[in-house]
Amino acid sequence: MDNANGTPAEVAVVVGATGAFGKVIVARLREAGLTVVAVARTEGTLAALEAEFPGLVPCIADISSDTAIEAIAAALPGPVRMVVHGPGVVAAGGILAISPSGLMDAVNIKVGGLIRLVRAVDERLVPKARLVAIGGHYGFEPTAYAAAAGIGNAALANVIRQLSLAYGPRGITAHLIAPGPADTERLRRVATDRAALRAITTEEVLDEMKAESSLGAFTTPEQVAWAVGLLLAPEADAMTGSTLMLDSGRRRGLP
Repeated sequence: MDNANGTPAEVAVVVGATGAFGKVIVARLREAGLTVVAVARTEGTLAALEAEFPGLVPCIADISSDTAIEAIAAALPGPVRMVVHGPGVVAAGGILAISPSGLMDAVNIKVGGLIRLVRAVDERLVPKARLVAIGGHYGFEPTAYAAAAGIGNAALANVIRQLSLAYGPRGITAHLIAPGPADTERLRRVATDRAALRAITTEEVLDEMKAESSLGAFTTPEQVAWAVGLLLAPEADAMTGSTLMLDSGRRRGLP
């Protein structure tokens, strides 16, 4: 897709575009005037998203595999202004129960996936492009019942710092957004499983999770999309390598 002057429109690539966060991020980036390349594993979910957002560029790719590099690179219709890496991972249990292979799968998707995404777009990145990963507050405030989320997101923070150093000379910045739990279908499945183990209701578990935050609230997908859009501002240049905590006040430690 070209601009009115015939130059290619700038592109945003969103991995996890069909998820609860991904859909609202796609909408926000389109409002900002970017052509969105939506990356997901299945044709059906992408087709539904494309029907909702005509002009979207669908890209079927499995970000857990190196084959995603070529698939994403081939789908790019123009220069890349932003990438957003936000795939979900399976909630595979706490540190005493999670299988080592399950943990490695989560790290591969979170960390390996981000590296694959960046390599796919490297040659098309423009100055002041943004490399954005959606992590989670468990990477900074560990909990015994979310091992994959904690370890995978903690590793993401390190990778974002490394990317900020590697791409800084090109004027490209790297950012981590760390939301708290969001009231999504996926979170409700986790809460239902915990409720069954404790013989209480799902709503009771959700209320307990809300109480973990100083605001007594979940983060919303719209708040995460707001943060993604915020990073497009030129003032965000000074934020490279940093983390935006959108956890509604769940973090207890310093800094």
